[in-house]
Amino acid sequence: GLLSVIQSLKGSLEQELHIILLGLDNAGKTTLLKCLASEEVSTITPTQGFNIKSIHSHGFKLNVWDIGGQRSIRPYWRKYLGSTDLLIYVIDSADQKRFEETGQELAELTEEESLSGVPLLVFANKQDLMTAAPAAEIAEGLSLHTYRDREWQIQACSALSGEGVQDGMNWITSQITKRKK
Repeated sequence: GLLSVIQSLKGSLEQELHIILLGLDNAGKTTLLKCLASEEVSTITPTQGFNIKSIHSHGFKLNVWDIGGQRSIRPYWRKYLGSTDLLIYVIDSADQKRFEETGQELAELTEEESLSGVPLLVFANKQDLMTAAPAAEIAEGLSLHTYRDREWQIQACSALSGEGVQDGMNWITSQITKRKK
């Protein structure tokens, strides 16, 4: 889980990090959040509003905000962006009909002034499905290579099995460590 990710980080004062978890509805955000918190992921219902998980470990308090991705909720995303230390954006890699829509939402988010320079981790979720597009193809479709104002990473994963999630969290750890220096 998330606790093992930051075992290598030590701090005398607890540092609080504000992480926003966004993506379209049914991308797997809540499943991912439960996976990070080492919770049961067998029964997940669509998020109406938001979920918050705070995890304390090795001098860090990670406040992860999972905000619903239904079209009616998306306009409210901007209200939660202030003081964000890291943006995690989740994409359903198997839902290719919605790639354009999710790409548009991500592009609009990264233009938000409050997210200027904020590191971006894109989880290309549902890689366990046969119809999932590879992460490299998704990165190309999202034009991630054009993002010059921030550190970014795309990580193939399956929130259901946990595969690839640890690699994404290792990247987050490296970003936290860089920013502490």
